Amino acid sequence: MRQEEKIAIIESLAATIKEYDNFYLTDIATLNAAKTSQLRAECYKNDIKLVVVKNTLLEKALEKLEGDFSELTPVLKGNTAIMFSNVANAPAKLIDKYKKEGIPSLKAAYVQESFYVGANNLSALVNIKSKTELLGDVIGLLQSPIKNVVSALQSGGNTIHGVLETLSKK
Repeated sequence: MRQEEKIAIIESLAATIKEYDNFYLTDIATLNAAKTSQLRAECYKNDIKLVVVKNTLLEKALEKLEGDFSELTPVLKGNTAIMFSNVANAPAKLIDKYKKEGIPSLKAAYVQESFYVGANNLSALVNIKSKTELLGDVIGLLQSPIKNVVSALQSGGNTIHGVLETLSKK
């Protein structure tokens, strides 16, 4: 590969990393062609971009970015594929779905400006809520007292109406 091609790949990787909020480093070396195609199809369905990269080019792309990505350097060995996603837990759920087969295995992840190194973090990553899920929870909590007040007023209104109706009949 010529130097110009390497530079173009590094620039492209850096731009893609900036574009997505989260990325997972995985090892898919043991997948055969059929399983790789199946994984790519699953990634496409879940809005996950899967890219196989050379470790040295990825390391140089990470160096070009703002911030310190040095925590990911130790896992850049062997075959590496990157799963890019704007939903924090989507790649983790996909990896968890296929973990029975042992592939793809999680090397590390950069999720919501935090590093998760090692496959032992997979269960924590699966349980991370996305921004929209957190907003939904907050809105639900804010609506809960209002719903209770409205419910109490409606049930109380029916009770008062029943009492007044009974009194008017007497």
